[in-house]
Amino acid sequence: MDGRMMIRLLEPCDDPNGVGCRIIEDPNKLRLAETRWYPGSLRIFDGSLMVIGGMHETSLFYNTDPVNSYEFFPPKDDGKPRPAPFLERTLRVNLFPRALALPDGKVFMIANNQTIIYDVETNVETRLPDIPNGVRVTNPFDGTATLLPLCPPLYVPEVLVCGGSNSSDSLPSEQLSSQDPASDQCSRLVLTPEGIKRGWTVEHMPIGRMMSEMVLMPDGRVLIISGGATGYAAVGSVADAISGNSNADHPVFRPLLYTPNAPIGQRFDDKSIPETDIPRLYHSVVTLTPHGNIFIAGSNPNANLNFTVHFRSEFRAEYLNPPYMTVARPSLRNVPKSIPFNHTFTVPIDIPTNLKGRDIQVALMDLGFSSHAFHASSRLVFMQADLAHNRKSITIVGPPNNRVYPPGPGFIFLTIDGVTSEGAHVLIGNGASPPVEDQGVPLSI
Repeated sequence: MDGRMMIRLLEPCDDPNGVGCRIIEDPNKLRLAETRWYPGSLRIFDGSLMVIGGMHETSLFYNTDPVNSYEFFPPKDDGKPRPAPFLERTLRVNLFPRALALPDGKVFMIANNQTIIYDVETNVETRLPDIPNGVRVTNPFDGTATLLPLCPPLYVPEVLVCGGSNSSDSLPSEQLSSQDPASDQCSRLVLTPEGIKRGWTVEHMPIGRMMSEMVLMPDGRVLIISGGATGYAAVGSVADAISGNSNADHPVFRPLLYTPNAPIGQRFDDKSIPETDIPRLYHSVVTLTPHGNIFIAGSNPNANLNFTVHFRSEFRAEYLNPPYMTVARPSLRNVPKSIPFNHTFTVPIDIPTNLKGRDIQVALMDLGFSSHAFHASSRLVFMQADLAHNRKSITIVGPPNNRVYPPGPGFIFLTIDGVTSEGAHVLIGNGASPPVEDQGVPLSI
């Protein structure tokens, strides 16, 4: 079976040692309609997986054999891929398109320096303003992007896009350099008619970043981590690749914390989180864990395993522990394993005596999965929560419907006065196999 068409299913499994866990492979049934290398993917409002773009055959740098279509699993449209004019327009820098599920069920997408909203139900693309200043953010000019936390009652969507490159995508890769500066630009766009009319708001990180990644934190801040200050993604394709392999140089060792609600000019914090001494460039990954800390691994800007070059194949992994990991933390107990949409439930909690309970946040999170400077399906929905007077329990209102939070697994974190609990694993929705009907109640407009 051609791995570029393969779909593998991991059955729901809670055993930490893998007992009873099963990976399902069936090349005759579990397969895509087209070969795809470096596609994007996203869990959408009906629980299905949307698969976006990619290329048929691998190339050294640009997308020279594109798959300009979308398809779904389980299949829609009798399994026929949908042509995507957006992907045709954004060649040749459009591998790993960044896709974000919006709270009305539509999909926001970025490829190259262009953006659209795609309506899955009507197959209509609506073009939005380009990312400012010619910054390109998809592979091999990898910037990163995230949907900022959604908050009740309106769940207004806003996207944050950072890093990438201002270089022209018409230049042959041999005319690009590992020393070309990465972009320090961050751009935000509110995805409402009024916000789109206002356009992008531009900010600047302390340093440019290529192949960095964003991780949503349970308190609503965004961790920006890893990557290089110069160069590009991919391997051995620019004029002066490091040791003949890495297209990027000058690893960025210090993470950034971004506070979305702070005033412009005060949102970036590069002082409160320690730096690493391990380069994390091409093929590195990072994720929030259910414990609340950050797991960091990988980096291999080489065609194969190579331990003798300047940027070696990296097998060391690290944990980054936020300050709340070293103090007494609140905890959630007896959280229901399954939570219907628009459901109110009460759970017992434990609050350390040193926490006053003045600021309470309950976050429902999809931790997503990390690849090539993007966290696919990552999501944070804040839920309405009321603390009991005796501080022994908390009453929570789940997400209103399957468009605000696509049905499936998640973790609930409780943050009190800036101190975050461990996450409680839950299933959101009725647990039916996709595609599912709409559940819960529609948003009031």
